[in-house]
Amino acid sequence: METFTFKSVNEDAGIRLDKFLSAQMPELTRSYLQKLLKEGQITVDGACQKSSYKLKAGQKVLVEIPPAEQISVSAEEIPLDILYEDEDLLIVNKPKGMVVHPSAGHMTGTLVNAVMYHCKDSLSGINGEIRPGIVHRIDKDTTGSLIVCKNDASHLRIAEQIKEHSVKRVYRGIVSGKLKETEGRVEGNIGRHPTERKKMAVVIKGGKTAVTHYRVLKQWRNAAYLEFCLETGRTHQIRAHMASIGHPLLGDTVYGNTKNPYRLEGQALHAMTIGFLHPNTGEYLEVSAPLPEYFETLIKKFDKMQ
Repeated sequence: METFTFKSVNEDAGIRLDKFLSAQMPELTRSYLQKLLKEGQITVDGACQKSSYKLKAGQKVLVEIPPAEQISVSAEEIPLDILYEDEDLLIVNKPKGMVVHPSAGHMTGTLVNAVMYHCKDSLSGINGEIRPGIVHRIDKDTTGSLIVCKNDASHLRIAEQIKEHSVKRVYRGIVSGKLKETEGRVEGNIGRHPTERKKMAVVIKGGKTAVTHYRVLKQWRNAAYLEFCLETGRTHQIRAHMASIGHPLLGDTVYGNTKNPYRLEGQALHAMTIGFLHPNTGEYLEVSAPLPEYFETLIKKFDKMQ
């Protein structure tokens, strides 16, 4: 259990407790601070208070950060394609078909099972026993770069960068159809599909703000090779956005052609580059994952068809 003590000064009088804590502990996300408040891990002069509590000058604020939750998911000796690793984190090149963390029907063979074996006891526990080390996700059939955090401090600092949309995320994908413009911007709130609950959609009301930038790298007769840059990182963002403008990803039977004419195992989407400030050194770190073999084969196939 780590304990931190702060004392409010005259300038802090009238400030909400959650805002005071965010200023004092910028490495902690707001959602994590809310969790600590709800669990009674934060007190003001010995008493638990709500996030909206307004401080008075001279009050003592105590923050207790509990140890990481015990991990009960089994470690499995599964090969990992490690792009970068140090004592704080590793970046893996996730293969197609691998689920990131255990869930109903996928309790083994996941990335979490693999990194637990590789890292032993060195994984952050903030996201609970089924998501140790996991600070963000990519879909089962999306390949490429994914960060795994080895300790809670790294997890919190990376999570804050993701929340602030300061993490560089570049994807490559192959979409259907011929695009009118060589580059563009898709903006539209993403929320649950009104009738298909396992599917996301661009919605008029509600949802979360989402912005995707794209650039055409190659245009073929009936398909295009694109690079995507994300301003936000919503669930199925690229898949839903490209489908909304009539250019779904090839192989995406959820958002595109259900017949899957190219017989792909899921969407042709690759998380190529990820860049962020290292949680310990503060230096910018950028790592890229090479295109998977199936992806390069598909590009060559379209090149020959021209």
